[in-house]
Amino acid sequence: MTHHHHNHTHANNTTRNIKFAFLLNLGFTIFELIGGFWTNSLAIMSDALHDLGDSFSLGLSWYLEKYSQRGRTNKYSYGYRRFSLLGAAINAIVLSMGSLIILSEAIPRLFNPEPADAQGMVLFAIVGVIVNGMAVLRLRGSQGMSARVVSWHLLEDVLGWIAVLIVSIVLLFSNLYILDPLLSIGITLYVLYNALRNLKSTVEIFLQATPSNVNVKEIETQICEIERVKSTHHTHVWSQEGENNVMTTHVVVDKNATKAEILEVKRRVKDIATPIALEHITVEIEYENEECNLREHEEPHH
Repeated sequence: MTHHHHNHTHANNTTRNIKFAFLLNLGFTIFELIGGFWTNSLAIMSDALHDLGDSFSLGLSWYLEKYSQRGRTNKYSYGYRRFSLLGAAINAIVLSMGSLIILSEAIPRLFNPEPADAQGMVLFAIVGVIVNGMAVLRLRGSQGMSARVVSWHLLEDVLGWIAVLIVSIVLLFSNLYILDPLLSIGITLYVLYNALRNLKSTVEIFLQATPSNVNVKEIETQICEIERVKSTHHTHVWSQEGENNVMTTHVVVDKNATKAEILEVKRRVKDIATPIALEHITVEIEYENEECNLREHEEPHH
């Protein structure tokens, strides 16, 4: 009972930390958008776009962290984790479109730089470093994939603001206004690259691609080395949301295998699959003289 209570408290802490970071980030994004217009700084506008994406991710993580605690239902028997993929895809598309809009503003400014309010930029950059730094410190102790990803996002924001701070200090003492669109293009290309990369991996998970750290052929080879196993086929590994994996496999055993030997085969298969971070595994045992409709459609691995 204590263990369950501890887990529940831990989950609530993670949810609270993500909620804090989300509200902080969203408030700050609005503050930034106003600041970007006020200082006429595209670099601040680009960072606002970055923060808007982070706010979306944080809001989604917070919502799903709460949602996933409900567990599975009759309709969603695996639970609600996969919903995060939908959010990640929408987020990546919104960020990509926003990046293209900012690039269309920033590129012409390279040829015709406009003055930016350097003092205002310094002020916003200092607040940016403090606010994002606070959020990073708040999330630092949190466990769980979503909290870790979120804290990495916020750490990137701190670095982005340090870059804005350096450029704004240079602009206080010089008229190199081209630095603002240059920094803006740099930040925006970085955001666009990450958004497209995330979109690609999200689509792969949607399409039930084998996780990049899993080699199905190698798993089948290891299964075939187990005593009493004749062959294996229809081994599939896919991910629910990039963190928790599911595996199914058909294992053909010697026709004289005993119940104890079959139990040992199952145990060994689960051992082989241990490094994959499996949430769910199904091992179908077949005797070598047994019919399997699926075997006809796929070459068994011996």
